[in-house]
Amino acid sequence: MYNTQNRLQPYEELAVRIDETNPNHHIWNNNGTWWVHYTIYPTPVTAERRRRSLQTNDPTTARVRRDALFLELSLEEESKAA
Repeated sequence: MYNTQNRLQPYEELAVRIDETNPNHHIWNNNGTWWVHYTIYPTPVTAERRRRSLQTNDPTTARVRRDALFLELSLEEESKAA
């Protein structure tokens, strides 16, 4: 069984590659609802792909929510490293 305590270790790292030419990077429309996907590395040898609904059918709102989520995750990562 997966040990959830591993996810709380300070190592956890967010991996986000941004394609400046694609304003919809990391988001996709699934039957009218926009979703975001990204990868984290809970340990140095494992990767976990995460998907989360952005709970909107508007692509502009989806982009704003994606950017806010990535900012929140990066700030969490920085606070864990400190």
